[in-house]
Amino acid sequence: MPRTILIADDDPHIRQLLVFALAKAGLDTIEAEDGEVALAMAEAQHPDLVILDINMPRMDGLEVCRRLRASGELPILFLSSRDDEIDRVLGIELGADDYVVKPFSPREVVARVMAILRRTQAHPPAADRAGPLIRHDRLTIDVEGWQAQWNGAEVPLTVTEFSILRTLAVMPGKVFSRDAIIDRLHGPGFAVTDRTIDSHVRNLRAKFAERGGTDLIETRPGIGYRLGACAGAVG
Repeated sequence: MPRTILIADDDPHIRQLLVFALAKAGLDTIEAEDGEVALAMAEAQHPDLVILDINMPRMDGLEVCRRLRASGELPILFLSSRDDEIDRVLGIELGADDYVVKPFSPREVVARVMAILRRTQAHPPAADRAGPLIRHDRLTIDVEGWQAQWNGAEVPLTVTEFSILRTLAVMPGKVFSRDAIIDRLHGPGFAVTDRTIDSHVRNLRAKFAERGGTDLIETRPGIGYRLGACAGAVG
């Protein structure tokens, strides 16, 4: 069954370029010319992924992302017209799964879209969430159900956040470099910056820290990350 991609960008030339490239990859597309239309279409038509420009009229992409993240886990790929690290990191911290800076290669956008979709293909309906469990003290991960819990309470995660946490939890004694994490998520040679992985890890830590999980992920300076003790706050 074809996946549907919502392309939200106020530039019709960019939309046309992406529609053509995604169609060649076998993906259906729908289009929105501003943020308000994008939000309405996402809520009404339930696409499988949103390509979201940051700078749009009526409602910018960051606000659209905030609202989508408040109501669900729809995968989001940001487009940015500014080569600005703050915009990139902010986008990831809001819950976006990846980003591409303009000008971009349509093939790169398609590659990133397909990588995100591959990670979501095994995501079952909410009513059918059951499968192998990974447990580390207060952390529980339902691998097939794509669900993470702390002390039995679900912690909502994006697809990318879940994938990183699962990677660390499967081999809890191993320290993963940022490049190794990228390879696990996207495959070897995929161009993602270290800052992107750092932002996702920071977001994971913040979500679990709210529930007392202050030792979820351990940083090994100069090397990378590994799963923490997952024993929770002390005292």
